[in-house]
Amino acid sequence: MAIDYTVIVVYLAGMLAMGWWGMRRAKSKSEFLVAGRRLGPTMYSGTMAAIVLGGASTIGGVGLGYQYGLSGAWMVVTIGLGLLALSVFFSARIARLKVYTVSEMLDLRYGGRAGVISGVVMWAYTLMLAVTSTIAYATIFDVLFDMNRTVAIVLGGSIVVAYSTLGGMWSITLTDMVQFVVKTVGVLLLLLPIAVVKAGGFSEMKAQLPTEYFDPLGIGGETIFTYVLIYTFGMLIGQDIWQRVFTARSDKTAKWGGTVAGTYCLAYALAGAVIGTAAKVLYPKLGNADDAFATIVKDELPVGVRGLVLAAALAAVMSTSSGALIACATVANNDIWSRLRGAVRPDAEAHDEVTGNRAFILVMGVAVICTAIALNNVVEALTVAYNLLVGGLLVPILGGLLWRRGTVQGALASVVVGGVAVITLMATHGILANEPVYYGLLSSLAAYIAVSLMTRPTDAAVLAAWRERLAGRAPELVSEPVPAPQ
Repeated sequence: MAIDYTVIVVYLAGMLAMGWWGMRRAKSKSEFLVAGRRLGPTMYSGTMAAIVLGGASTIGGVGLGYQYGLSGAWMVVTIGLGLLALSVFFSARIARLKVYTVSEMLDLRYGGRAGVISGVVMWAYTLMLAVTSTIAYATIFDVLFDMNRTVAIVLGGSIVVAYSTLGGMWSITLTDMVQFVVKTVGVLLLLLPIAVVKAGGFSEMKAQLPTEYFDPLGIGGETIFTYVLIYTFGMLIGQDIWQRVFTARSDKTAKWGGTVAGTYCLAYALAGAVIGTAAKVLYPKLGNADDAFATIVKDELPVGVRGLVLAAALAAVMSTSSGALIACATVANNDIWSRLRGAVRPDAEAHDEVTGNRAFILVMGVAVICTAIALNNVVEALTVAYNLLVGGLLVPILGGLLWRRGTVQGALASVVVGGVAVITLMATHGILANEPVYYGLLSSLAAYIAVSLMTRPTDAAVLAAWRERLAGRAPELVSEPVPAPQ
């Protein structure tokens, strides 16, 4: 395993080095939080694909393939469809807003007063998303070094917190680009063909497994529908995804670069399902489907290649973890702390925004690591995150983009009613039940429409300023002549 260990250590050292390089570049709030809004198509596509395809898409996607066959691709397919929908229909308008958070968009659209409440919901989502990614370090480091769970979480989490704190979005962008390449080589170009060959090819796989393993809808229509509600819609509104849209150099980059990333997600989804199906042939009696990835990597891959594929799994986890962490810290600082501080001390002096955001990443990173150590169930934590996001924020965000008559009172009612409904139904029906997201979303929609129609329309001046933003005619927040990377 010495060669495999060397590959992993070099990879981790490279992540820290890029964090140090990013620190030299991130000299302003714009550079630190959204990479100066200067990413060209190549880097934008790679980093967007990296953040949406995390440990759940890699380890979990293979696990679903092990359990259900080719239809196990549906979870990651719905993620790709969500990214495609965001890129084609909304990303250009989002990029032109020139804001830093989803809550700032809500304030612009509705005329203020929606930011803190929506910020709290978004903060809870990004925190839990970062936690689920951090928990996944335990699985990977256990395969690599037979490491204690707590030590693995602290080690992996500390590396992500270190490079994210140093350089913010610049460091995360650089590391995500490397992680995208490593994932592509490790999973698509190495693990996929090797797994199929080891399983005897597709003909042998069909001979060994039940026919439902090759049924595209074998996982069940209700499950697919739930995936669409949670993941496809979740891709449309998550702060972690929007913050990457904000990094695009232009609205065209956001649209076409995101379309390329979404298409890549569809290929990655199919690859994971095929790898899992091959693992079912090779190891038909695994106790846990999520062990399929680690088992096939550990037992079937040659030395060196095994290290690279495990680095790919680590890359998948780190890209989502770092993206969720900076999103969590951005929301906590800009949408919650800064607003509360301004309300209590309106005459407070301005402070160094880069230092402030850097401090929040460090604090949120420590909170994420501690929460990850305390929790065991990744699926439940991820479900809580997406249920709150979709049930509480989908309607007011998409309503603001699509319905002129929506009001700030309707938006606030939608967030509160949807969030309370989701929490109540998770408590009564169970966290993994479908009812919380179904009825939470319906109650949020009903509250938004009813309250908006019962209250005075949004002020014409607010809507005019909003249209100026959407058209890209608002003044740039930052104007710094730094060359755009390609």
